[in-house]
Amino acid sequence: MTLPLLMARISTITRKTKETDIVLELNLDGSGASTVETGIPFFDHMLDLFARHSLIDLRVHAKGDIAVDYHHTVEDVGIVLGAALLEALGDKSGINRYGSAYVPMDEALARVVVDFSGRPCFAYTGPTQLAAVRDFGFHLVPEFLRSFASSGKLNLHAAVLAGDEPHHVAEALFKALARAVDTACRLDPRRTGIPSTKGVL
Repeated sequence: MTLPLLMARISTITRKTKETDIVLELNLDGSGASTVETGIPFFDHMLDLFARHSLIDLRVHAKGDIAVDYHHTVEDVGIVLGAALLEALGDKSGINRYGSAYVPMDEALARVVVDFSGRPCFAYTGPTQLAAVRDFGFHLVPEFLRSFASSGKLNLHAAVLAGDEPHHVAEALFKALARAVDTACRLDPRRTGIPSTKGVL
């Protein structure tokens, strides 16, 4: 018996506005390789972690008005990453759909739960006013998650269960997101169609 060939789950998205110019490529069935250039070192580090722990191959090149603020670049990369993930998933046939992860980082502990339901929803429980990591305001982390969930049309619940060191908390959140997304996007050989009684996601 010959098994059917799987379609490549890849995507390239370009987004250009007066505030940002972004090109993002991803391969859902990669090895976690990444090349990230946003002009924001800490954000680059978080996106590298996301790629490594989700096993998504990721290339991001973003130019933004970072001399004004980091917000536009962080938000728009979230939008583009969500859109690319949604495109790469196609009709979502055979995926697990749901994924969850708890990730510790020293004193910090984060939980992320996702559902690729086609219905965008974001819920966050945790601090927004932790100290900045160098010049990266912690409030940008939930803003990134919000734009990612909205553009990717997924249900995303993120919670900080412990932690007060902002680098540790942010890292735990990005790693938990990565592992939850990996589980949800993984193909289950037992599934023959879209994982919904509605027949569409």
